[in-house]
Amino acid sequence: MNSSYLSFMEQTLHYFDRTHHKAATHSIPGLAAWRASELPPLDQLAYHLAPAEVGELLAAVDVAGSSGKSTRDLTAADFPLPLLAPRIASWRNELMDGLGFQVVRGVPVEQWSQAQAERFFWCFGLHCGKPGEQNPDGDLLGHVIDTGASHQAPTARLYKTAANIDYHCDAADVVGLLCLKKASQGGQSRIVSSVAVFNELLRRKPELAARLFEPMLLDIRDRELNAAGSTLSVQPCCYARGKLSTFYHADYFRSVVRHADVPPLGATEQALLDTYEAIGMEPGMYLDMDLQPGDIQLLSNHTNLHARTDYVDHDDPAERRHLLRLWLSL
Repeated sequence: MNSSYLSFMEQTLHYFDRTHHKAATHSIPGLAAWRASELPPLDQLAYHLAPAEVGELLAAVDVAGSSGKSTRDLTAADFPLPLLAPRIASWRNELMDGLGFQVVRGVPVEQWSQAQAERFFWCFGLHCGKPGEQNPDGDLLGHVIDTGASHQAPTARLYKTAANIDYHCDAADVVGLLCLKKASQGGQSRIVSSVAVFNELLRRKPELAARLFEPMLLDIRDRELNAAGSTLSVQPCCYARGKLSTFYHADYFRSVVRHADVPPLGATEQALLDTYEAIGMEPGMYLDMDLQPGDIQLLSNHTNLHARTDYVDHDDPAERRHLLRLWLSL
């Protein structure tokens, strides 16, 4: 095992190692059960880097670059952040025990080449947690861009298209995005509290909420892993010590029926998916973020779902929407 990052399997096993005592039968209080209508504007929630902190980032990128190491071989020690260390610790706490998301604004991406931006984000991730591979091919730093791939293919990876992406979680404690370029139109990052969605589902349809604590089959699109079909049995919700941890993937819970050995969704499962997603899309529940170049979004995959609106890109290839993505274990 590499000491600086986790393999795809190591990270997946860590993420799904969620403690579960019993099904939650009551509304779950706490900061993680936020609703967008109750939050201040995003610019007030975000942390704005001070000039001295920006200077520290610029210097750290130079220090890491002078090490002669490839980006994936860099460690946190190669990227000194003494000034920002206390802030990063507070952001980790926010992800684990607060709202479950943190936005940081003012990263000087306009002063860096793409390689320098990659170096920065990788090393920033090393200070926040332990990065991990995002697929069986071993990709550690994802590039969220429209490659022209079809969004209608059964194995499509939608982050490589300009299409709408429905609510989902990634198989890591935290997903981080760094915006390098934004789209001409659209492409907003949409997040919703999975705790708040559960509370509302429990209030309206307790029998459907109970189904979240039973296994469901998930489609795996990275690779056909076995002869019987590439599926995984996942319990969407786990509850222990007053905390709800949710893994949800709208597209993959639905598309799993493409495998010959998987029966059609039952009436209860279909009603659960439809109702759960409808609640998450109600006005006042979700928060849309129009990420700007230099914005970082950190999001807990245990207490939030994320989605993306479709977008229209720039004609100039050099200006097209481009985000870097990290998966982190805390």
